[in-house]
Amino acid sequence: MPKKIEISHRTIIFTAAFVLGLWFLYLIRSILLVVFVAFILMFSLNPSVKKLERLGMSRWLGILIIYILSLAILILTISGIVPPLVEQTSKLINQIPEFFTQFRILGIDETVIASQLSQFASLPTNIIRFLLNVFSNVLSVLALAVITYYLLLERRRMDEHLTLLFGESREKEIEKVIDGIEARLGGWVRGELLLMTFVGIITYIGYTIIGLPFALPLAILAFLLELLPNVGPTVAAIPAILIGFTISPLTALAAAGWAFLVQQVENSILVPRIMEKTAHINPLISLISLAIGFELAGVGGAILAIPTYLTVETIARKVFSSEKFK
Repeated sequence: MPKKIEISHRTIIFTAAFVLGLWFLYLIRSILLVVFVAFILMFSLNPSVKKLERLGMSRWLGILIIYILSLAILILTISGIVPPLVEQTSKLINQIPEFFTQFRILGIDETVIASQLSQFASLPTNIIRFLLNVFSNVLSVLALAVITYYLLLERRRMDEHLTLLFGESREKEIEKVIDGIEARLGGWVRGELLLMTFVGIITYIGYTIIGLPFALPLAILAFLLELLPNVGPTVAAIPAILIGFTISPLTALAAAGWAFLVQQVENSILVPRIMEKTAHINPLISLISLAIGFELAGVGGAILAIPTYLTVETIARKVFSSEKFK
C-alpha cells in the first residue's frame, strides 16, 4: 500500500507565516535598504564618536559635531566640483557627434566604438541612478540621517538589546560579533572612501598633465566606479582612451598608461595595506561577491555585496568556530 503523507496544521501555519514574512520583507525592501545603509554608516562613524567621548565630550554632542563636519565637507566639495563638472560634461555631450566623425577619419569604425560604448555606458549610469534613488529623495536622506543618529546613540546598548533576545549566557559572544562587524564594516567604508578619493584625485592630475579634455568628468567617473573594485577602474579607463584617440594615438596611449599605473599602484600597494588589513577581505572573494550581487540585484546589489558578505562572514565565523554559541 502507498504510504500516506500527513502534514500537520502546525507545519502549514509555519509555512504560510514564512511565505508571508518573505512577502512582507519584499514589500519593505526600500526601507530595509535605508536601514542597512544606516547600520554601515553607524559602524563606520562609531570609532570617531568613541574618540570624542574619550576627550570628555558627551556622545550626542560628538555625533552632532561629526554630522556638522561631514555636511561642511560635502557642501564645500560639491560647490567646488559641480560648476566645472556641469560645464565640462555639457561640452562632452555636445562633442560626441564630432568624436565619432574623428574616429572615422582615423580609420576606426565608429559603429564598433558605438557598440562598445553602449555596453559600458550602462554601468556608470546605473551606479549614478542607484545613488540618486538612495540619496535624491530628501525624505530618504533625512530618514537615513535620523536612523544613523539613533543607532549611534544606542550603540552602547545594542549588546544589551541583543542579550535580551539570545540570553545573558551569550552576552560576551554577541559583543564579540558586534565588535567584529563594526571593525570590518567600518574599516571597509573608510578604506573604500580613501581609495575612491585617491583614484579620483590622481586620475584628474594625470589626465590634466596629459592634456586630456574633460579631465574632471573622467576623474569623477573613476571615483564613482571605484565602488566596484577591480572591475570599475578598468571600465572607467575606456572613455578616457577613446577621447584620447580624438586628439592623437599618443594621447590615447598616455591615458591608457596612466590608468594602468593608477590601477597597479592601487592593487599592489593601497589595497593590501588598506582593505586587506582593515576589512580582511580577499580580492578573489571580493570579485565573486560583486558578481553574485550584480546577478541578484544589479548595480545596487554589487555595491552592497561586499558589506553584506563581511557581515554574514563575521557572524558565520563566530557560529561555526570553536567558540560558537552553546
